[in-house]
Amino acid sequence: MSAAGPRFDLCALGEPMVEFNQARGGDAASWRQGFGGDTSNMAVAAARLGARAAYVTRVGDDAFGRLFRALWREEGVSDEGVATDPDAPTAVYFVTHGPAGHAFSYLRAGSAASRMTPATLPLEVIRASRVLHVSGISQAISSGACDAVFAAIAAARVAGAKVSYDPNLRPTLWPRDRARAIALATMRECDWCLPSAEDAAWMFGTDEPDAVADACRRAGARGVAYKRGAQGCIVDDGHKRAAIAPHRVATVDATGAGDCFDGAFVARLCAGDSPLDAARFANAAAAIATTGYGAVEPLPRPRDVDALLRRAA
Repeated sequence: MSAAGPRFDLCALGEPMVEFNQARGGDAASWRQGFGGDTSNMAVAAARLGARAAYVTRVGDDAFGRLFRALWREEGVSDEGVATDPDAPTAVYFVTHGPAGHAFSYLRAGSAASRMTPATLPLEVIRASRVLHVSGISQAISSGACDAVFAAIAAARVAGAKVSYDPNLRPTLWPRDRARAIALATMRECDWCLPSAEDAAWMFGTDEPDAVADACRRAGARGVAYKRGAQGCIVDDGHKRAAIAPHRVATVDATGAGDCFDGAFVARLCAGDSPLDAARFANAAAAIATTGYGAVEPLPRPRDVDALLRRAA
């Protein structure tokens, strides 16, 4: 980190994915193109809320990789830590809709992002950031990417940066025992663990708030922001623990809401908020993100979050 201070409030590391969302209504053969990938969503959410954000990944030398670079630049997310892989594609996923709700189909095997390794990391970007954000999905897509996450954490620590970690466990991506072991090992290295209720149930066998917060702290996490969806969230900064009530909104699609929470929470911590105030803001931002379709389009601006908080008060 330079003597003048970090250039970025945060950098996020992971796998971006182009989204194709099936049209609702009669024309099931039509698809709307959007963007996804948990840590990319997080970086965009943080940037929309005023943070200086950067992203670290690999994309294919293809139209989808170029679309992502255009998105990040438009949203104010630095892509100087993004490499172009000439031999692997940018990942894609499809969202279909039926009587049981929405379903996801992924084309991500062998993606450019899965070819990340410690040797490919743009260490200058990581060292220039106040916070490094990583996720369990980043660790699950390949052993090389998992190693890259731990190498990035080590580089961030040497530079004096904080680490936030969303376990974001996906049973379809890796075996439970490996996922749990990797998640617990990462918690030992993080300043903030940001699990969901689904993560907690998979890792700890419970989603009870105090039990989850206690388990994360025992694993070594210095702070916990436990995302409980429609039940609000719990924040524990190592000194005190508080519950934050949910907001009543017209929810239509919860895709990316947890990523929005992560981005908002870290953005507000970097802006100087207390953990409790940052969690209040993030809780409201995530609620707003559920009122539109897709992972990126409904991510809120500061005025949207402030308006919801004023109404709630």
